[in-house]
Formats: sequence, structure tokens, C-alpha cells
Amino acid sequence: MGLKMFPDPKVLLVLAALLLHAALGFPIQEDYGNSTATTEPTEVTTPEDIFDSPSPTETDSEDEVIFNRILEANKGSSQYLQEGDIVPQRRRSAINCRHCNWPPSGDGIVRVPYVLDPAYEESHVKGILDAMGEFEALTCINFVKRKNERDYLNIKSADGCWSNYGKVGGGQTVSVMKGGCMWKGIIQHELDHALGFLHEHSRSDRDKYVRIMWEYISPADRPDFKKFENSRNLGLPYDYSSVMHYGPYTFSNTTGKPTIVPIPDESIHIGQRQGLSNLDVAKINKLYNCSRCSTILDAASGSLRSANHPRNYSDNTNCVWLIRTRSRKVSLHFQAFELQKTRGCQGDYIKVYDGSSKSSALLMDKTCGSKIPSDIVASGNHILVEFVTDGADTASGFKATFTS
Repeated sequence: MGLKMFPDPKVLLVLAALLLHAALGFPIQEDYGNSTATTEPTEVTTPEDIFDSPSPTETDSEDEVIFNRILEANKGSSQYLQEGDIVPQRRRSAINCRHCNWPPSGDGIVRVPYVLDPAYEESHVKGILDAMGEFEALTCINFVKRKNERDYLNIKSADGCWSNYGKVGGGQTVSVMKGGCMWKGIIQHELDHALGFLHEHSRSDRDKYVRIMWEYISPADRPDFKKFENSRNLGLPYDYSSVMHYGPYTFSNTTGKPTIVPIPDESIHIGQRQGLSNLDVAKINKLYNCSRCSTILDAASGSLRSANHPRNYSDNTNCVWLIRTRSRKVSLHFQAFELQKTRGCQGDYIKVYDGSSKSSALLMDKTCGSKIPSDIVASGNHILVEFVTDGADTASGFKATFTS
């Protein structure tokens, strides 16, 4: 009688481990540039995440997903579009926008009226308002409900994700389709077009920073990579991580071949999905002559402090820090805290919001004095910290760290 052959138990253990690893999809280490920690926990996508955390496909890197999703949504659009999502104007070049800024009010705030499509559901409205709220927190742009203004944004669920370039007059459409455009980065991308901003790769100085791989771009798509010599660069650096940047494979006609390559360092990530970058914010504030103290912190962990800390901060300041991590939750820990103490903290104070705008729920209301606040944990991956001082006495201020 022949002997039966049984596999070596050690071999079975190795095979089981490999299968388990593949099934669970353990996260791999990624470098996001300004992150101080490079390994993050896996994310579980829930319905409310749709505006912040779209899951990239196998062919879309996480850092280019905004524009690829815009192009996917626009495939069935009947609208003629330049560069994938810009509506050209008959009475002017779509790119010649010299007098198309939205006007400031007497207080310096630029109020942009809008109306929302009644077809939007409550979750869609919340997502759009959250995207708008970041503009208001970080810049002098305020999107306000239209009363009877002649010029306004008509935000509707049309056939795709697209917008005009700058203010064109009357009720201009910003299309944010319910079926494919409901991500914060996409909404902010289209609103940024309406404020007067082009795609970053269209800048007149782009050839110093990226190389366009024409051999992987079909002739019909090559106009979308046109460089505009009269672009408004505002004296600010080229921004690889702008919410307005194409992804590396946008319009590629060859799988796996990029259409845009950073130079001289090809490893630099271009495009992203999170929303406005610090340079996006700086460009808005410079174009609209706005003096606003705001910073986006999008690493896995880091720190923030009042100006001059541990020396005394200045009078009459109003600064915000938007902490935006890529994990599920973010926490804030104050290491030092010394603010002028007034009744009801009506003078100098810090407020902390559970989200990315001042309309978000409060995690910490106005706080002053010298008692270090307890640690704060947000319900999600955004925290907004607001620091306000008056014209009276000052103190050493604060220092805090955040982790995800």
C-alpha cells in the first residue's frame, strides 16, 4: 500500500500568512512630502466620507484623483469645454480674464452670491457648503446666498463638473453633478475657476517645473496642455499640489505613461484630492488684495504656535490653522497656553472647530487665561483653530501639537 503525502505544516503556515496579507490589503508606506509620519492606518469609507475621501482606483494614484474624476464625469457632457472643464466665452478668450474678478465690499470681503439647484439633497448641500466654508475660513472670499444681485453663481447638477473662468456676468453656471462631482476637492476646483484661476500646468512659467510628454497625448487633447503667456502667476511659486493641477496621467493615450512629469525631480507628487493647498489660498488672497493669516497643516502630525512664541504675540491679529489629515480622526494637544484673560474671553481667545470651517460645531469655545486646555479629539480628520487678539495687553501665546 502506497504512502499518502501530507504538506509540510511550515509551508501551510507561510501560504496562509500570504493569503491573509493579500485579503486584508495592509497599507503600504507612502511619502506625502510634508508629512512627518509616513505610515497611516487603513481607512474605512462611509457614506459621509464621500465629500472628503473618494477611494482611488487601481489606475488612479490618490494624488491625482480629483481631475481624473472630473474627466470621468464630463464624458457624457454636451457642453463644449476647454482643458476638460472650462466653459469658453464668446465675447472673450476663455483664458483672457483681465477684468473678471468679483468685486470686494467696503470691508474688504469679497462676497460671491450663489443659488443652489433644488435638485440637491441635504447631503449634497452640506458638502457644497463645507467646501465653500474652507474658502471663507482661509481667504477673504465669502459665498453668500443670492438676494437680488445681477451677477451670481448658479450652482446646479448639470451634465458634469465644469465652470466659467472668472466672473462673466449674470447667472453663470457652475456644474456640480450629483452623480460624479460631489467631492470637496472637485467642488473647490470648479469654484476656483469661477474666481478666476486656471489649471496650474497652464502657467506661463510651467516649463521650468514640468515637462509635457506630447508623445503620450493624442492630437485632439494637445490644446488642453497649452501654455498661456499672459497667465496671472502673481509672483507666487509653482504649486505641484494645487487643487487646480492636472494629475500625472491626465489625458494619457498610453496606459502607465505620464503626460506631465515634474522636473528636475520626477518623484514629486502632482495633483491631489484633499482640497485647497496653501499656495491656492495665497493666490486667492493676493489676487483679491486680502490680508488674511491662515495656514493649512496636512501632515499626519505636526505643531502650531502663536507668532513670536514664547515671546509675546502681537495686538489685533486673527489667524486660523486648518489641520487636515488623511486618517480617520485628528487630536490636538496644547503644550503651552498663556493668553490675556478678560471677562468672557472677549479680548484674546482661541476657538477650536470640529471641521474645516467656522460653521462647524465647536470643540472648544472662546478660551483665554493660563490654564492649559484638555486634549481635544475631533469627530473626523479636520480641525480648525482660530486665534484672535485685541489691541490691549498681550501674553506669550500658545503652542500645540496634533496627531492623527
